[in-house]
Amino acid sequence: MTVALPHQRPPAGFHIVDLFAGPGGLDMAATVLGIPSLGIEWDANAVTTRAAAGLRTIHGDVRSYGPADFPEANVLAGGPPCQSFTVAGTGAGRRALDDVLKFVQRLVDRDTRANIDADLAEMDDKRTGLVLEPLRWALNAIDDDELRPYDAIVLEQVPAALPVWKAYGEALAHEGYSVAHGILHTEDFGVPQTRRRAILVARRDGRTAALPTPTHHRYRKGAPRPAGDLVLQSWVAMEDVLTERTVPFRVVSNYGTGGNPRLRGRRRSCEPSATVTGKVSRNRIVTDDAAESDLGKLHSSEAGQLQTFPKRFPWSGGDVSQQIGNAVPPRLGIHVLSAALGLAAPGEKVWQALAAWSPPVRDEAEVDAAH
Repeated sequence: MTVALPHQRPPAGFHIVDLFAGPGGLDMAATVLGIPSLGIEWDANAVTTRAAAGLRTIHGDVRSYGPADFPEANVLAGGPPCQSFTVAGTGAGRRALDDVLKFVQRLVDRDTRANIDADLAEMDDKRTGLVLEPLRWALNAIDDDELRPYDAIVLEQVPAALPVWKAYGEALAHEGYSVAHGILHTEDFGVPQTRRRAILVARRDGRTAALPTPTHHRYRKGAPRPAGDLVLQSWVAMEDVLTERTVPFRVVSNYGTGGNPRLRGRRRSCEPSATVTGKVSRNRIVTDDAAESDLGKLHSSEAGQLQTFPKRFPWSGGDVSQQIGNAVPPRLGIHVLSAALGLAAPGEKVWQALAAWSPPVRDEAEVDAAH
């Protein structure tokens, strides 16, 4: 769905441009917080989901745009693909990471885009250059006399991206930003799933950048579930959100434990889910007893709820499991945006709004225009 862009920034507020926006996890977080956002996404399946959810979207390649195309945005966000250097432990992954860090320095040194693009074209993995895009956008906004630098920057990716965020942080600090980055555990923020994400937040409006403060206990395998207290609530279990499943169950992972395909990881319904990946549809659901009787598979809505998408989120298009696995958990996004933008810590009204969200009702003309 391509939309017309507004011409003015909301008075005294924030407006987000979200690069590599996916199906809309961060945009859902912005929606619940009342912050206007627009996502750029090239994947047609994710764009179909975003259209069904009524999320403002440009269907295109991030590399074809820049900050001048979205002058109303004062917050830059994104989760660029990092597959080329996240191949755990491989020499190819380490070499790709070294290459990315060198390109980051070239951007900082203001090497021309033509020179950088020519060298990126020689890379074995053409996706390598995508992780450079948020920094290119940030520096272009600084260097263009007709624009203003972004007030805030919010970036997320898998933990292997942290060295890139550190390099970004050094570059942005030299440009007058306050920067914070680190690894966040999603169950620390009420997500019913153990998932780690590398987060960077930066501010250039005189405020100090900060990551969100955990609100829930960390999950410890084999340890008893902690009771909530005045500081931290208990971590959230799968059964707390998948309430239509009335029988205790186990999720048997598609992946082997410790590299052994015969040792499938298992999580009980009274525990948080393991990381929801693009292969979530291959996980088995069985009864929580010795017989492990088959209970089928997780529905897309259920997998989405483990990522904290609302129950009625309209997953659409193809490869839905991959869309879900790639998404930012909206609940984590709410915490990160609130901390990054200096908003009040989210309270119960925010979580009720997220749970109660429904896609907008559109007439047939709007549906036809979206496609």
